[in-house]
Amino acid sequence: MLDLFRRRQIMGSALGFLGYLIARPALSAAAAPPSPPIRRVVTGIDAAGGSIIKSDNAAPHVYRRGPEGVVITELWQTTSSPADNSGTGDPTDGPLRLMPPKQGSVFRIIEFMPDEQRFGATPLKAPPSPDDGTGIDTALKKGASARAPGFHTTDTTDYVMVLSGEIYALTDKDEVLLKAGDVLIQRGTSHGWSNRSKAPASLAFVLIDAQPLQLESKSG
Repeated sequence: MLDLFRRRQIMGSALGFLGYLIARPALSAAAAPPSPPIRRVVTGIDAAGGSIIKSDNAAPHVYRRGPEGVVITELWQTTSSPADNSGTGDPTDGPLRLMPPKQGSVFRIIEFMPDEQRFGATPLKAPPSPDDGTGIDTALKKGASARAPGFHTTDTTDYVMVLSGEIYALTDKDEVLLKAGDVLIQRGTSHGWSNRSKAPASLAFVLIDAQPLQLESKSG
C-alpha cells in the first residue's frame, strides 16, 4: 500500500511539472533579458605622479535606440589630436552624438538586434525622422540608399571589431559577413549593417574625425 501511494505521489508531481512546462510562456528574442552592463576601467595618476586605477565601474551612458534597433554604450572620447590625457571628468557626460568632436575620437560599443526586430515593420524608404540632436538623422540622409534601411555616411575613419555574434557590413555594391574577432576599417563611405541571425551582434567602434571622402582623380 505504501508503494502504491508513493508511486501516485511521484506521478502526480511529474504531471504537475509537465503542466508547468506547457503552461509557462516561451522565451522569445524580443523578450530576452538586456545585455549586462559593460565594465569600464580608467587609469590616471595620483598627486605624486604615480599611475593608478581612477575608476572601475559600469559605463554610465547607455542609449537604447528604438528607431535603429540598437543599444549604444558610450565608453570614451577625445577632443583633440594629440589627445589631452589630463583632467578628471568623464568626457562621455552629455547628450549622445554620433560624430566624434572635431580633431577628436569616440569609443563605443553597439549591440545590433536581429533585422527581423530592427526592420520588420520598417518600409525600405521610410520617411526621415526629426533630428533629435544626435547627428544620426543627418548621417542617414547623407548616406541614404535604396538597397537597405539604415545606410549612413560619416566623415570619420572607423575601426570596427565584432565582439560577439555575426553581422553583414553593406556598401553600395558589396557585402561581407563579419564574425567575432573580425575587423572592418570603414573609411568614410556610405554603409549599413544587417544582422540576419536570430541573436544580437555586439561590435566595438572607434570613430576618428576625418576629412570628407573625395573621389580619386584619374590620371591620364
